[in-house]
Amino acid sequence: GGSDWDHIDLVENHWTNTGEIENNGIDDDGNGYVDDYHGWNLGSNNDNISNGDHGTGVSGMIGAVGNNGIGVAGINWDIQIMQIDMQSGLTNAKVIEAYEYARVMRELWNDSDGQEGAFVVATNASWGIDYGDSNQFQAWCEFYDALGEEGIINLAATANNPVNVDAVGDMPTNCTSDYLIGVTASNSSDALTFAGYGTTSIDLAAPGVSIYTTINTSTYGSYSGTSFATPLTAGVVGLIYSSPCQDMGALAYTDPQGTADQVISYLLSGVDQVDNLANQTVTGGRLNAYNSLSFTCDE
Repeated sequence: GGSDWDHIDLVENHWTNTGEIENNGIDDDGNGYVDDYHGWNLGSNNDNISNGDHGTGVSGMIGAVGNNGIGVAGINWDIQIMQIDMQSGLTNAKVIEAYEYARVMRELWNDSDGQEGAFVVATNASWGIDYGDSNQFQAWCEFYDALGEEGIINLAATANNPVNVDAVGDMPTNCTSDYLIGVTASNSSDALTFAGYGTTSIDLAAPGVSIYTTINTSTYGSYSGTSFATPLTAGVVGLIYSSPCQDMGALAYTDPQGTADQVISYLLSGVDQVDNLANQTVTGGRLNAYNSLSFTCDE
């Protein structure tokens, strides 16, 4: 449903395509998308990103600007958030088309040594299909491997429903790709109260209850849901890439996929082990940004 990317606490961290001249009707960077200056809208085939409270809240979790005396701070204070507006319809074709934009931009970055495209390190999916059967979405699931080959880690929210998604189904968290991380939402006591779980599909929990974040028209409000735990986790991926101890960006030039593998290991190894989550997630833990970032300094 889009995002209010020009929110006062988001606009400085809004990604723009510097290889494109805005609104000139030409594909200036040759990436196959005309005038994709602010991102891409699949429904209208342009960069007109619609305003959506949900997406605005998600964006704030990743990267509301920090240390500016305004509103809230995302897990990343200084980052670029690429907006891809998928509109409606979670079909194999639609989802792949959305992910393809991120993949193309990262591929251009890889192939040009960072001179073109965008250094996309993570995608966030705060959406999905409750009780979805991954066997019916094989092309969608397989595409996560294609994204991983370019160095992109993908985060996905599970159901806002206290069910074992390993048993009942959930898309896309049931996809088995190593480059798809399933996330559930925990409260301030590190407990799951309304969210899905699964020791095969759900890798970790992250805070997702009564979260104060950005909403439309440059205001703020509270949300609960896996939709907000997941972008917090995606944001930590970006934080790991910014490590001062290892130049992860330099490593990503020479080995995009291998660097993504390393970042995933830091992300999952850094969780706090929590008794409440021992039999509900793969790691048995809750996201800990400090621990995951610290792993980069131990190498």
